[in-house]
Amino acid sequence: MQTVNIEPFNIIGISIRTTNENGQANKDIAELWQKFMSGEILTKIPNKVDNEIYSLYTDYDSDHTKPYTAILGCKVESLDNIPNGMVGKSLTGGGYIKTSAKGDLTQGLIVHHWSKIFEMDWDRTYIADFEIFGEKAQNPSEAEVDFYVGVKNN
Repeated sequence: MQTVNIEPFNIIGISIRTTNENGQANKDIAELWQKFMSGEILTKIPNKVDNEIYSLYTDYDSDHTKPYTAILGCKVESLDNIPNGMVGKSLTGGGYIKTSAKGDLTQGLIVHHWSKIFEMDWDRTYIADFEIFGEKAQNPSEAEVDFYVGVKNN
């Protein structure tokens, strides 16, 4: 775990409004991933910086117990060309706590790691949190995923 400063960036992808209540986000985000993969969304995002997939959580109603927007997409050079059916989001950057998880994506790796994060006593911003699925996440059964949790600068 380390504190990092993230530069502002833009993302384009597909989104869903969800909540962690009653396990709803697990279902909704799994369906969003299915749509992302089966619809070959990665190939349709213009002006990509690279092929890393971002799973972004933003537009929180208050904190992780209330509704928020989940976006699956890629970092892009600009938001000038957002395809129909997709959304664009500009992030201001700032202070983040970076953690990583290793394991099997099909066995709840992401959900389990977020459960640990929810128990941490971090002074979170609830502006944007995200995971990055890069080279180390190509093999779903032995994936390594980086998590970034927005925190207030103290």
